[in-house]
Amino acid sequence: MGSASKKTFLPLDPVSFTEESKTVIDFIADYYENIEKYPVQSTVEPGYLSARLPDSAPYNPESLEEILKDVNDCIIPGLTHWQSPNFFAYFQANASTAGFLGEMLCSGFNVEPNLLTDSLSSDPEILRNKASRSKEVVDYKDWQIALSRRFRALKLWIVIRRHGLANLMYHIRSDIAMAKRFEAFVRKDERFEMVVPRMFALVCFRLKPKAEEEDEGTGLNRKLVEAINSSGKAFMSHAVAGGIYVIRCAIGTTLTQQHHVDDLWKLVQEKAQTLLINN
Repeated sequence: MGSASKKTFLPLDPVSFTEESKTVIDFIADYYENIEKYPVQSTVEPGYLSARLPDSAPYNPESLEEILKDVNDCIIPGLTHWQSPNFFAYFQANASTAGFLGEMLCSGFNVEPNLLTDSLSSDPEILRNKASRSKEVVDYKDWQIALSRRFRALKLWIVIRRHGLANLMYHIRSDIAMAKRFEAFVRKDERFEMVVPRMFALVCFRLKPKAEEEDEGTGLNRKLVEAINSSGKAFMSHAVAGGIYVIRCAIGTTLTQQHHVDDLWKLVQEKAQTLLINN
């Protein structure tokens, strides 16, 4: 903890900006280097953070090192790691070096051109899960100005120029090829079925329900998704297609490689076998 005079308070000081930006970049680089060491979905209990952090904001400024230590010790354990190569729940806005550079420029220029929207809440089926249904957690996606625009075209422009269309098309085709591989795994296992045709890098499948199941396999497949996600080894989501509960495998994360897809299928088979034995 320290103190600062109002006369020396400079919220945007070029010198400290350069130094502290390097520190944060090193912190982020280390996070990505070690991202596979974390459970993909957070395993902490709702409310754990309130017991670890102070009840009020600090009166005096704290060092960046103190702040990053709290990020590492308190924030990261509570994250679901969307950039993990074992994240297969949604098609997220992928991270890349060019994307980070564009994001930095967006923040630096700080140009909200659109008016704020009145309604920020969204609740599609694919965003629902056990925690959101239980109301045990606050869904902060509805607390932010998520639909305002902050010069995002600049970020996209830099990504396209820095990587080029050839590399971007290669990345997309690689994701589609891995999705085809996962689809083939599903079709070869008689316990599973494709519910709808594969769309690009999205595979929607389910564990076949038993004839006597009144809910047509909804409960069984919901348990399967929860078993996969709670393992911390992978993260998937679900949807309802034509009234049928399906499991979504969305392949599109920057770091995902073929062996991650193979490991995912082994995990799906393992958890499915356990469920079938116990049901």
